[in-house]
Amino acid sequence: MEMTGERRIGAARERVWAALNDPEVLRAAIPGCESVERIGEDQFQAKVSMKLGPMSAKFGGKVQLSNIVPPESYTISGEGQGGAMGFAKGGADVALDELGPTDTLLRYNVKAQVGGKMAQLGARLIDSTAKSMADQFFDRFAAQLQPAEPVAVAGTDTEYLADPGAAAPITQHGADGMSPGGPVQRPNPAPAQMPLPLRLLTQDFLGFPAQVWIGGAAMIVVLALIFLT
Repeated sequence: MEMTGERRIGAARERVWAALNDPEVLRAAIPGCESVERIGEDQFQAKVSMKLGPMSAKFGGKVQLSNIVPPESYTISGEGQGGAMGFAKGGADVALDELGPTDTLLRYNVKAQVGGKMAQLGARLIDSTAKSMADQFFDRFAAQLQPAEPVAVAGTDTEYLADPGAAAPITQHGADGMSPGGPVQRPNPAPAQMPLPLRLLTQDFLGFPAQVWIGGAAMIVVLALIFLT
């Protein structure tokens, strides 16, 4: 079996290269993968469950990297055993072309062979299954390198993120300023924006608000007028 292809990934070449060498990223991207462990500087060990036509099996095997030219290319080769289902072995040449600061073209050329019961299923079924798994792998791999989308949280300043094109929100607890959805404003003016008399009324003196002092002074004046008349 031989398969070639390419995939454009929206990330810098250095990031793509690092991800191709990250066991956790590979585990999440490989369909049916249960584990990927680094057992050497250029070696990995993996366990994968897969279904091929009417047959299902778990494969365990080792992968070796060679011809390493970071961050441009490498050759990956290995062999996996699937018990009664048979075995699979082969390799792939992987190359990364830098298209821009945040775009990379990943090219691959895979050569593999299968034996045992798998070989009896026919080349057409094996090829279609391999292509489907390759498509799933690159979809998942590329998705992990995409920037996370902002999440809108109801009742917070991030509400505007739910619709960047909508009118700016009104928020009691956020700062005034610009946001992706437009200027963010508070319904109540900031203290510095209030007229001087209003600012004086909202400030405390000796632990009491100005209204208490004004009310107390007024009461003293009233009592004085009562007793002096």
